[in-house]
Amino acid sequence: MPVLEWIGKSKVVNHHLDVPFHVLNKQYTFDGEKNVTEGAASDNKIIHGDNLLALKSLLPEYEGKIKCIYIDPPYNTGNEGWVYNDNVNDPRIRKWLGEVVGKEGEDLSRHDKWLCMMYPRLKLLHRLLSDDGAIFISIDDNEKHILKLLCDEIFGSGNFISDIAVINNLKGRSDDKYIATAHEGLLIYQKGNFETNGVDMPEEYDRDYRLTDEQGCRYRLQGLRKRGSGARREDRPNMFYPFYYSVETDELSVERKNGFIEIYPHLSDGSDGRWRWGIDTSRARITELTVQKVRGRDEYDVFQKDYLPQDGVKRVKPKSFWLGTEFSAETGTLEVKSILGKGIFETSKPTGLIEYILQQAVDKDSIILDSFAGSGTTAHAVLNLNKADGGNRKFILIEMMDYAEDITAERVRRVIKGYGEGKKAVEGTGGDFSYYELGEPLLIDGLINENVAIDKLREYIYFTETHQRLEPARAEEPCYLGTNFGTAYYFCYDKENAVTMDFELLNEAVKTRADAYVIYADNCALSDSQLQKYNITFRKIPRDITKI
Repeated sequence: MPVLEWIGKSKVVNHHLDVPFHVLNKQYTFDGEKNVTEGAASDNKIIHGDNLLALKSLLPEYEGKIKCIYIDPPYNTGNEGWVYNDNVNDPRIRKWLGEVVGKEGEDLSRHDKWLCMMYPRLKLLHRLLSDDGAIFISIDDNEKHILKLLCDEIFGSGNFISDIAVINNLKGRSDDKYIATAHEGLLIYQKGNFETNGVDMPEEYDRDYRLTDEQGCRYRLQGLRKRGSGARREDRPNMFYPFYYSVETDELSVERKNGFIEIYPHLSDGSDGRWRWGIDTSRARITELTVQKVRGRDEYDVFQKDYLPQDGVKRVKPKSFWLGTEFSAETGTLEVKSILGKGIFETSKPTGLIEYILQQAVDKDSIILDSFAGSGTTAHAVLNLNKADGGNRKFILIEMMDYAEDITAERVRRVIKGYGEGKKAVEGTGGDFSYYELGEPLLIDGLINENVAIDKLREYIYFTETHQRLEPARAEEPCYLGTNFGTAYYFCYDKENAVTMDFELLNEAVKTRADAYVIYADNCALSDSQLQKYNITFRKIPRDITKI
């Protein structure tokens, strides 16, 4: 497999491991009516902060749990006002490149900088994606060929699904020099176990189901013989077998019967092909099959009755190009204009694009992540689908720019409540979200950051250990974090003094009966045999927190 190299790559390949965990400080929860500063957090999150740091901070709670990721990263045209563009010369990218890449960073091209920015973020997105999930990345020709190689390296070339052509400007861009570009790309990758839900059957397919059976159910005929690649007998020898058919009685069988003719899968050139179904499947579903004489060939062939579901909704595989007004850039611009006003955000993706992605990729209770959130289109699409089918999908948005509150969160608020007036009024979707600011790192140079609230540290440790939320604090047992699968967890920490785990501490701090114990402290005075006797696992502060 070709390997992509660029200046600075060696410095960023493992950079995601060095990124510190930061706390996420909840500012408020929007409950559909007002911003509530106190109370329970929503499962929907909007996070303001650098998406590299925010993605790392999501790992303890969401690693391997995100069913669908959509990102619309900067296309790196050289004319964009994004902080990693070398034309902008933003001090944040100069500082980051100086710290991570070193002196090499002084010689980076615009493309090198883009790759340095994308690589660690894609590594973290890969960790957050579930084994049955998929990531969708909008991109244009400036970096698409490079992004494809990057994703092949991180997700695996065998996990590439497709490069979709999304027709977002049917007229084409008139200012292009040679070809009026009418589309942009959408790269899709998985982690190995993704299965598409398909999409609603297009209206033009409906006329294909013009046949009806005795019960009035509509169907179309599909040849049972395999078409396209892998259609030869030698490709799947076990799928080359005869059907037996009676012309007089119209009876079809996979069992040999006297007086029945044999039907084999033959290619158009007369050579042996193969069926789409194995013989056991054909035997079990024989009532779905029928026989017709093939025009132009003096022989019979077997066809499957492909039925339209009784509710009339059939799912089909999406095509490799997506065409429709719901995908156009103009639609996205008009949507934001109708919600926030003219000139607020000019490059928003249309909700129809994200909804079409979600149709294929998520269930009704899946988590969807967008780490280049922009105006919040992904959240809008999730809320639309939840309203349409009563689903409970959750969204997580990350936006590093200063408009995260005034544009991203504000759009989501208006979508939840409803927007517009008179005939243009749009009913609210309902729902809620919590808004977060990226806080300080939990650890600094391997030591606990004393500016971080102890509750944040307790939450982090317990979730990282158990993937469960911290249990309510107990006044009589302040070191207790919670119990999970018979193991009780304790964090014995004092900002002013080193805490030593000995029998005196155990008698004072541990009140909960459990099969085993995990106890964090600065030092341990118990021997290995004593720890083993009482089923205690000692975790040293801060060393073992750093390892986690």
